[in-house]
Amino acid sequence: MFSGFLRLYAGQCDLAIEHLEISLRLNPRDQRGLHLSGIGIALFFNRRFAEALDKLLAALQEFPGYATPYRFAAACYAQMGRLDDARGMVQGLRMITPIVVHSATQYRNAEHRELFLSGLRLAAGETAVTNS
Repeated sequence: MFSGFLRLYAGQCDLAIEHLEISLRLNPRDQRGLHLSGIGIALFFNRRFAEALDKLLAALQEFPGYATPYRFAAACYAQMGRLDDARGMVQGLRMITPIVVHSATQYRNAEHRELFLSGLRLAAGETAVTNS
């Protein structure tokens, strides 16, 4: 699992998906929500928005208190042009944390960061709270 997230942060999305899927197979009782979130993020960065959304929504079912899948699902909806759904996801996120848009420096690929942050800002509108 850690290898999958390190690959994700490094911008190696396909390898991240592979490692996270292997981790799920090796330990199916582990925190599925974390794995699904990582896979969803990698799919999002690969611009496979519909597949990413499926994984992110499944992650939210498994781990509803985890803010990251809310952020990426909101960005995903926004990138798909589904702004009402994106704003609804932001409302759910605000029930967990007041910080909607935060630093994404862990994602080393600048294109990935911009894809995520631009989608999240679009979903949050002008009321976004930024935490550097």
